[in-house]
Amino acid sequence: MSERASTGFLSAGELRDEVDSGRIDTVLLAIADMQGRLQGKRLSARYFLDEVLHHGSEGCNYLLAVDVDMNTVSGYSMSSWDRGYGDFVMKPDLATLRRVPWQEGTAMLMADLAWESGGEVAASPRQILRRQLGRLAQRGLAAYVGTELEFCVYEDTYEEAWKRAYRDMSPANLYNVDYSLLGTARVEPLLRRIRREMEGAGMYVESAKGECNLGQHEIVFRYDEALRTCDNHSVYKNGAKEIAAQEGKSITFMAKPNQREGNSCHVHISLRSLDGDPVMAGEGPYGLSPLGARFIAGQLACMRELTLLYAPNINSYKRYVPGSFAPTAVRWGVDNRTCSLRLVGHGRSLRVENRVPGGDVNPYLAVSALVAAGLHGIENELPLEGAFEGNAYESGGETVPHTLRDALALFEGSKTARDAFGEEVVEHYANNARVELAAFDAAVTDWELFRGFERM
Repeated sequence: MSERASTGFLSAGELRDEVDSGRIDTVLLAIADMQGRLQGKRLSARYFLDEVLHHGSEGCNYLLAVDVDMNTVSGYSMSSWDRGYGDFVMKPDLATLRRVPWQEGTAMLMADLAWESGGEVAASPRQILRRQLGRLAQRGLAAYVGTELEFCVYEDTYEEAWKRAYRDMSPANLYNVDYSLLGTARVEPLLRRIRREMEGAGMYVESAKGECNLGQHEIVFRYDEALRTCDNHSVYKNGAKEIAAQEGKSITFMAKPNQREGNSCHVHISLRSLDGDPVMAGEGPYGLSPLGARFIAGQLACMRELTLLYAPNINSYKRYVPGSFAPTAVRWGVDNRTCSLRLVGHGRSLRVENRVPGGDVNPYLAVSALVAAGLHGIENELPLEGAFEGNAYESGGETVPHTLRDALALFEGSKTARDAFGEEVVEHYANNARVELAAFDAAVTDWELFRGFERM
């Protein structure tokens, strides 16, 4: 077996051998939608090899123009009733072909999106990230990224949770198990299966640990090239839910599932030359190179106007509570977890951690925002303010926006966003936020019923 096959990845030739032997019969062709979820088709492996591998497969373009419930909504220029809801083409990316150990006889790969008439689909999250990485490459740079997803485990199935309206669920741990080996042992059969089967799908698992919320845990994977990390993130998130369901449990990555600590997704990013040499470390203050300092300065300068890409949902903003380890202040610090940006590592491992995203983040959009902000700092040679020391929650400076409505206004008004991503992308994701706000504004919540049903 080749090195790729031994790590879970496959070449087209190796897939053909697996199909001929009867070991693989199904290929999943997946795209990442606006929420970073995997959508696509289950294909006969033989049909994939004979047809789809060379020509792609069609899918309705409404996949990038619906709400979370897959309802058609207005306001999208690329897809609507007036345009007939036609197809785009899902073009397989063979570099992502991998085994799916938690599904029998199955392989999967990601697809890039193109219009049938030619040209890429600008609003596709994977293409948005490709364009930002292309901008970096023009400067001789490449981004390396690691994402740290937290989730809460429940003993209830997804169906049981739905039928009970997500009330009175049973968390897998009944107390704070942050770093607790005893507490994580209670959930180890599930965590171990997820770790091992993600390894079988080509991922490099580093560790698992307990977190603060009831039943909350985190599995960490080794950093990789930015696009590969985002693909792995999406496959892992989808696969972990599937494995939990197979085990009669459920897990949630939503940013704030209850009043306790939310689920974060800290994103670590560093830059290298195209030859692989780290470029953020240097002889300057805090061990940074001039480029590294400008990269972080760009993150600070653009944080508020790009928060929509870090926190895309109504619920995302409920994490931002002082003293919760979710950041509120637009500050950076050296190994300071109260700041939005935390500088960690030394020398070759020096990197910046963005602590703003939650577990509901679309990784492609978040990393695109990090690259765009960093390039803004580099291109404009922005100076870096001094590292914040102490409790950033009490710093008195600018804060991340605290509602989706505020983040939307900042994103729509951002010249940096429009210059980096283009008008079409900004309007597309602004409309997505407007759709969510309209749905939320129209909903009658439990909070309103309990406060007003009898007493108002």
